[in-house]
Amino acid sequence: MSQDQATSSAPAYTRWTRDQIAARVAHDIPDGAVVNLGIGLPTAVANHLSADKEIVLHSENGVIGMGPAPKEGEEDFDLINAGKQPVTLLPGGVFFHHADSFAMMRGGHLDVCVLGAFQVSAKGDLANWHTGGKDAIPAVGGAMDLAIGAKKTYVMMDYLTKTGQAKLTPECTYPITGLGCVSRLYTDIAVIDLEGGIGKVIDLAPGLSLEALQALTPGVTLVQA
Repeated sequence: MSQDQATSSAPAYTRWTRDQIAARVAHDIPDGAVVNLGIGLPTAVANHLSADKEIVLHSENGVIGMGPAPKEGEEDFDLINAGKQPVTLLPGGVFFHHADSFAMMRGGHLDVCVLGAFQVSAKGDLANWHTGGKDAIPAVGGAMDLAIGAKKTYVMMDYLTKTGQAKLTPECTYPITGLGCVSRLYTDIAVIDLEGGIGKVIDLAPGLSLEALQALTPGVTLVQA
């Protein structure tokens, strides 16, 4: 599987591709879980779920029981997820009013939600809806309900911004989506559990050391899990 080679003055390491990140998330979701996959990168997780597991996918626009993305040319644009992307429906899948969908989210009936993020703090605070840009979306939407309502919230994101700053920060500087809600980060260079304000590193990209990751992450304490 192709990978992108990192280039910097630090020792070289190989970033995981977005498909590899999605596959890792899919591997870690337990059998029997009811899961919401957020808009953007998290939707790729559906394409990597094992046929050996029964995982029920939910979308906040009122769909449960989704399958992988449809093949090109087989899309049904009356069957979409919350990000307006065409989806497939597995046997037993159903549609319902979005008010019922939000009741599922707010009522604690989702085992896992997987979201993207602009920033995550060491305390598990999530910022994923607004950066202050003129073209930013005008409101937080359902991400707030998902982040707080799910039993576990995972985040998928690139570890660094385009200018090289870590998105894992001591405090979020962007508007908050949810406080203390993120339990695990899946990024292109590390998988990290957040517990008690400390990042517990579960896995590192090939060629990357814990010391090098710490150097990229000022103000946040990282330890090997």
